[in-house]
Order: sequence, then structure tokens, then C-alpha cells
Amino acid sequence: MDDKLKDNRVTRSGLKIDSVYTKSNKNDSMHNDLPGEFPYTRGIRKDMYRGRLWTMRQYAGFASPEASNNRYKYLLNQGQTGLSIAFDLPTQMGYDSDNKIARSEIGRVGVPICSLADMEILFKDIPLEEISTSMTINATAPILLALYIVLAKKNGVSLDKLRGTIQNDILKEFIARGTYIYPPEPSVRLATDLVTHCSKELPLWNTISVSGYHMSEAGATAVQELAFTFSNAIAYVKSALERGIDINSFVPRFSFFFVAQTNLLEEVAKFRAARRIWAKIVRDRFRSGDIKSTRLRFHAQTAGVTLTAQQPQNNLIRTTIQALAAVLGGAQSLHVNSFDEALGLPTEESVELSLRTQQILAFESGITDTVDPMGGSYFVENLTDRLEKLSFDYINQIEEMGGAVNAIKNGFQSNEIHNSAYKLQKDIEDGKNVVVGVNKYQSSDNLKIMRGQNIDKNDINNHLNRLYSVRKKRNQNDVRISLKELEKAAVTQNVNTMPFIIKCVEVYATVGEISDVFRKVFGKYDG
Repeated sequence: MDDKLKDNRVTRSGLKIDSVYTKSNKNDSMHNDLPGEFPYTRGIRKDMYRGRLWTMRQYAGFASPEASNNRYKYLLNQGQTGLSIAFDLPTQMGYDSDNKIARSEIGRVGVPICSLADMEILFKDIPLEEISTSMTINATAPILLALYIVLAKKNGVSLDKLRGTIQNDILKEFIARGTYIYPPEPSVRLATDLVTHCSKELPLWNTISVSGYHMSEAGATAVQELAFTFSNAIAYVKSALERGIDINSFVPRFSFFFVAQTNLLEEVAKFRAARRIWAKIVRDRFRSGDIKSTRLRFHAQTAGVTLTAQQPQNNLIRTTIQALAAVLGGAQSLHVNSFDEALGLPTEESVELSLRTQQILAFESGITDTVDPMGGSYFVENLTDRLEKLSFDYINQIEEMGGAVNAIKNGFQSNEIHNSAYKLQKDIEDGKNVVVGVNKYQSSDNLKIMRGQNIDKNDINNHLNRLYSVRKKRNQNDVRISLKELEKAAVTQNVNTMPFIIKCVEVYATVGEISDVFRKVFGKYDG
């Protein structure tokens, strides 16, 4: 690195980094508050990991409910403390697996779920009352949660015992990922239906996980990840408040989902700033001082976009640094990507290594022995302050546009992310940002192919046969009536659709059939 570059150090977000930080960089926010005290910069609990470790979740889903169930049991036996369910694209988009649109994508990025019969197998011999379950699903989130609710009822599990999270963050799909189905307004309505229903029926369930992760994966800076996430959260809170319910009845069950990137200290500062931003939004904008409402709880996942097919073992080091950032930043749960995911579905061995990474951090590193070990670092505190300020600047800009939904329709967030992604990629191609094994320190055997895990065609065939059997054996009249009642509810603006979705699920209506009702009422959104 030449002298000129040495004097021009910046974070991944482009924040200038001085060569040294001292008391002169200290401002009034540094830092008399303690962990567990507003604005929770240093953590949401006084004892943090001294009292309770983060939940260790490994995100997983395979080409069949049977294969996925086996993986979940394996991970639980290896010490995983919570489930994280990955669904395939047809399930995310509201298509049954035998739909011609879906056939080539069955089981590619997660487990296919069409009906209650699939859900029964997915969680076979897993005690729902004892485990926390996270489901990464958005457009069809109300349907998948309904399936989980009905499964719990069938198993005799009281709903007030169910613990877990449903992502249910549809706005970021319009910004960065694209697995939306309906236009923004009815999509937000369905998300709000879920939030309001669960505020009464599932008191321990996290009803939405507002996600910055996918925006970061698309190229967002740390500032953009924070700002766009919280702008979306504001939209969800406003939508729920319009239903006339008290903010403290639902906001305590909001959770957040952020990426953990490799730029260690900026990421630690990002997580600290996130808690501070949310606490101030809830208190100052929505006038709630309730500690359960102002505390930000978040899940972190290491950055999939940083995984390289070249020298894939290097990914073990990358994900370890990223996991360290999440823990130093005070995450409540964590997933560590497997080093071979750039090549295909992770093997059992690589998943075990990812889980062991978390366990070694928890039990061998010593970083859990004190709360907020990075607190008081002049550099980290300075970064925390700057990230907070710049994020609020973005948030205020979006609010001046009429809020997140209006900004999305105008393409504001997407354009900002596209510009950041372009700069990031250009800097890699120009060598300004070094990616070891990709643009520097390449090996002659870079292209050596590692064995990944393949999709078993028998799994897909068995899954499809189960779908055909469900359709044949169920009471067709009950299905027809339940779907018609759901349609009437969807047409009526002030009716919560969740109870009607649950009724459809109970009679084995499929994910595709229920989604088709909403397509009929709301239409499809093509951007």
C-alpha cells in the first residue's frame, strides 16, 4: 500500500479514519450511561452475556421437510440453541411446488412448504414449547406463521408458550431483494395483520424482524443499512398505530436483523448506534418511555456476500471476524455462514464448524466476561456517534419524502444502494479494497472444486407426492368455503385476515391457494 493510500483510510461506509483517536475526539455522549440504561448504547441488559448468552441459530433448509428435519435435529444435538428456517423461493413467492413457475426452484435455497402436512414433518419430534424458532419469510409470512400456530394446536402446545421470530419485513423486499407479491400498501396491511393478531394471541412471539441484512448484501453501506431499516420500522409502527392499538402492546415484540461485515470496528459501532437510534425513535417520535419498547433486540448473520469461491477456506477467517463483531456489538442471536456456501448447500461438516465458531467465541475467547468490552474506545465511540448522526440524516430525508413507502415507490433507497454497490465493486476491481484470494494473493489452484451437497431428486418427488395426496384426501368443500371467507376478509379493509388464514390452514388449504386469494384481491406488483 502506497503512502497516499495510508493517509486516506476510510471505513466500508466511507467514513474517514484518523491515524489515532484521543480525548480530543470525545464528545458528550462518551459515555456515562451503563448497560441496560437508555439509550442502551452499551447493551440492553445490565449483565448481557454474563447472565445469558446469545441464541445460536444456524440457518438451514433443504429440498424436503424430511431432510430439513434431520438437519435441525443434528444441529440441536450439536448444541444449537434455536432453529432458523430457510424456505425455498416458491414458498417465499406463494406458489405450490407443482406450479410450472416453481418446478425448477423447488428446494434450491430452502425447504418447500405447501401445506400443514409438510409442516408436520418439518417439526416432527421437535418440542415447539421448548425451542425458539426463527422463520425467514416475508410476503407469505402470515401463512407460514398460521401453519406454525395450527401445528402447535394439533400438538397440544399452548400459544402463549410459543417463542420465535417471523421476518415479516416486506418493505425491504421492494428495496433490495425482490420476493414481494402484492403492491406495497396491501403488503404492509398483511404484515400489520400479523403484528396485531400476535399482540393478543402470541405474547412471546417476535412479530416482525425488520431487516437491514439484505440491503447490506445488495451493497448498502452501514449508514444506509441502519437508516433504511429504521425508516421501514417507522412505517410498520405507524401502520399498527392506525389500528388504534397501544404502542407498548406490539413494539416490545419487534426485533431487528443486521449483517455482520468484516470491517470489525465499524460493525461494532453500527450495532451500538442501532440501539441508540431505535431507543430515541420510540421515545421521541412515538412518545413511549417503556423500557420494553425502547430496547432494540437484534439477530446478526455473517455476510454472505463476502464468501468467496476462490480459496474458500479463507471464509472461515472472515466469518469468525464477523461473528466476533456481532458478539462485541451485543447481538441477541447469531448465525455464522458456512465456509463452503459460495459453492453450494453447506455440508454437515461445514455447518458444524460454523456452530463451533460461535461456541468457541462464547466459552474460550473471554469476550463474554465483561459487558461492552469495546466501550470507552475513542475510535469506537467516535464511529458510533458518526453512524448515528448520518443515519438520522437519512431517516429525516425519507420522512420528508412522506415515509418509507413513498420513498420506495420513487426508487430512492434502491438507487442509493445501487450507487454504493457500484462504488464498492469498482474499488475491488481497482484494487483499492483488497479481497484476499480474489484481487490479491491469488493461488494457482483457486478453481479447485470442493464437494458440495446436492439436492436429492427423490426428496422432491416425495414432497410432490405428498402435495397430491393432501389435495386428494382433504374436504374440498371446507377448503372452498374457507378460501371464500378469506377473500371476503381481504376485500374488507378493517378486517384482520389472520384468523381467516388460520382457518384455511386448518383444512389443509395450500400456501399457493391462499396466496392466490390475495393475488385476486390485491393484484401482483411488478415494480
